[in-house]
Amino acid sequence: MLQEKSTETARVNARKTDVFDVFNFKHYMGPNPYLDTAALVFDLALTGASEPLPIAHYQEIIGHRYPQLLHETFSNHAQLFGRTASEVAKLDMGLHFHNWNIQAFSQFNRISIEALHARTARSVVYAVWDWFEAINQNQDFPLEAQIGALQNMFRQSVYGGPTVYSLMRAASQKGIPVFYLWDEGLMQYGYGKKLVRGSATTFDSDSHLDSDFTTRKDDCKAFLATLGFPVPKGDIVSTENGALTVARDIGYPVAVKPVVGHKGIGVTADIRDAEELQAAFKRSVKAIPETESVRVIVENSIKGSDFRLLCVDGKFVSATERRPAWVTGDGDSTVRELIRRENRKPERLDTPTSALSKIQSDEAMEMYLAEQGLSLDSVLERDRIVYLRKVANLSAGGVSIDATHTIHPDNIVLAQDIALHFRLTCLGVDVITETLAKSWKTGNFGILEINAAPGIFMHLNPAVGEGVDVPSHIIETFFDSGKSARIPIITFNRISVHDLQETIDHILLQHPDWTIGAVCRGGLFVNRSEKVLHKNYNLNVQSLLRNPKLDLLIAEYPANILEAEGMFYGGSNMVVLDNPGETEMMLIRESTDHDTVVVREGNSISLRRQGLIEQYTLGDDEPFTRVYLKEIGTVL
Repeated sequence: MLQEKSTETARVNARKTDVFDVFNFKHYMGPNPYLDTAALVFDLALTGASEPLPIAHYQEIIGHRYPQLLHETFSNHAQLFGRTASEVAKLDMGLHFHNWNIQAFSQFNRISIEALHARTARSVVYAVWDWFEAINQNQDFPLEAQIGALQNMFRQSVYGGPTVYSLMRAASQKGIPVFYLWDEGLMQYGYGKKLVRGSATTFDSDSHLDSDFTTRKDDCKAFLATLGFPVPKGDIVSTENGALTVARDIGYPVAVKPVVGHKGIGVTADIRDAEELQAAFKRSVKAIPETESVRVIVENSIKGSDFRLLCVDGKFVSATERRPAWVTGDGDSTVRELIRRENRKPERLDTPTSALSKIQSDEAMEMYLAEQGLSLDSVLERDRIVYLRKVANLSAGGVSIDATHTIHPDNIVLAQDIALHFRLTCLGVDVITETLAKSWKTGNFGILEINAAPGIFMHLNPAVGEGVDVPSHIIETFFDSGKSARIPIITFNRISVHDLQETIDHILLQHPDWTIGAVCRGGLFVNRSEKVLHKNYNLNVQSLLRNPKLDLLIAEYPANILEAEGMFYGGSNMVVLDNPGETEMMLIRESTDHDTVVVREGNSISLRRQGLIEQYTLGDDEPFTRVYLKEIGTVL
């Protein structure tokens, strides 16, 4: 419990009128003495400036925003603070943070909340602290604005992209290790020789040649045509006059898009005359990176809706229709006011995990309104629906609609036939047609482009319809289970360099072709070859688990490292504890009946294997190494 009022309480971060003080922040990237997950740990104490209000008073106010807390019981302020921080940390985005813990000390409480991004988590705690202090002062607190700022902070982190986050969450829920490789800018799934590395939906098993080929939209289009697939007629140009010539040859309406592009930026469809084409060409050029030459596609614009067909490992898994943003008139409001009203809808959260983004107003929107004889100041008659763009750009407020269960079998075969020509884990096929329920063979069906790194969140969380768990399909392409993503791990709380090398030799005698990574406070080894030991201990562990040849890991985790850094990984096939302290006992927290645990207390040995416990006493001259070396064979 929080210590009662004390004149000896030293302020650390508290302001003059604060009732609570929050200090000693520590972020752990993995299991630690307080939680089995990555966590932010901090201390909470009373300042003694004044007495805190009754717990029920804070709970009632907080419960207006988080009603689930009204049905829970809290025995002290620290418990309510920790629980509130854990809930706020989800950021109204459904983040998978559910674990939290309180540990009482004489002068303070140590609170632990599950966390991924240290900066965001720390800002969450500061926001909750300010909220509690506002309650103390009977003041309103701008929680919604705080949540918005925190969402933006998380979004800007490496974990904030919807594709990366959804893949990370899917892997974590399946027990598959996943972590970010900061120097490489990649996610890693699994350990050692089981690992897979990737950036969003692109993975190291993908062919970089095939991936590059999909970005050469002209060549890719020609390739699809040779396979007999329906692609619009057109050509690539580098000048405005060239665009006008192509459009004149193939006939209006046409579509224009940059050869190098993404997310629909610089794309304009249903262009009906030269004036529109000149403006669209300029938008496409503007969307081309400065490092790329000007190359713009001009092709027939097919009437219909925009669909994304997604294949994973060559198999069709999902189809999503993408519609441009629209507003519906009420007879009184202008288009501008209708957009503002639409953007205030709670479903348009504009966060990495929201199904709808806010509608973006720009030149392309105003031009399309002008084509319809409208402007942002036009008042729409009641029930009139006006689309705001020609292109269904979801990031600009477009609407995603699940179409997986309506697709014609011929269109599934089409998507799979395309995907099977590429060595790519994920492939998106963008098509335009009036409906996916009709076969592509009936006509009015065009393949717009294929994408080697398709976003997946619109399939997982469409604005309309049921989502498809695409992240699980992707993760299951590589791993059958959490076990299939791991290599054997042996963890010690205490081992010397000499004993570590002896252990490596013992294993290599049984498995001479193996690559063994080992680290202790005294050294870092790959087999018997010593490597440079980094001062950040967990970076040594990461470098070993990053090795795609690694068959087994041996790591020492003594109390001082557990307290300072936590563990990089969770779970061990074998845990060897030599006279462990209280903190070091956490090393067996996640062990199962299938794991081996050897504990030495003085000369007493406790051995757990396959759910059975054996106890005996070491002989006077019997080395401890003899005990665990004998057991290693049963693990491997």
